[in-house]
Amino acid sequence: MTLKNLNNNLILTEKLVEASNLKSRIKGLLGINKLDFILWIKKCNSIHTFFMKIPIDVVFVNDSLLVKKIHKDLKPWRVVWPIIGASSVFEMNVGMSDNISIGDRLYVGN
Repeated sequence: MTLKNLNNNLILTEKLVEASNLKSRIKGLLGINKLDFILWIKKCNSIHTFFMKIPIDVVFVNDSLLVKKIHKDLKPWRVVWPIIGASSVFEMNVGMSDNISIGDRLYVGN
């Protein structure tokens, strides 16, 4: 899948992976040393980075994929408490959220 920022017409990745079942949601990015994709976790408005090996950028969006909150360079062993209005989250390499702003609309396609 592809993730695109509609506000600046920029493709953020062509390697979007959805955590679609309980096992993939629980695993998340645990054990990942190098991130070459963006992880999309639906029905999620808070996260933790316990046991993770790398820092990440985190983008919370609502049901319309409108960006509600961005956390840059989130280190391992941190918690992001629930974001009001968020319904899913994109987890990505540090720096990948530099082309995303609060209020931007994202698009997921094939």
